[in-house]
Amino acid sequence: MGEKNTLNMSEYSLKGTLLERMNITLTELSAVHAAGSMPVEGNTQPMGLLHGGASVVLAETLGSIAAQMHAGEGKAAVGIEINATHHASARSGMVYGEARAIHLGRTTASYEVLITDDSGKRLCTSRITCMIISR
Repeated sequence: MGEKNTLNMSEYSLKGTLLERMNITLTELSAVHAAGSMPVEGNTQPMGLLHGGASVVLAETLGSIAAQMHAGEGKAAVGIEINATHHASARSGMVYGEARAIHLGRTTASYEVLITDDSGKRLCTSRITCMIISR
């Protein structure tokens, strides 16, 4: 599974997006692997723990961008399924996500996304599948 496309994020405005609102930083982007981080602060539920939905947003962001890179020019990757198992939570610091391709097909792309805390402890395991469609 080699990298076949690039995605110029400067073509997209992040202003007003969920990435901006949740302070997600993208650190590596390719069709086979995407990585990023997000602060716990500002993304918690009322009990002060990292919100499970915030973990899913990070997972879907990384998987969807990687799938878009796989899809290539003239195509769009749209999420059709995501799941998440929350193993633990965090109260502070940063969380880190890594999406790794598990299937790169002509019409779908699937990724496993691991989310960890500052110490490397696994907080969440997610899987996302995107459909590849014509724009």
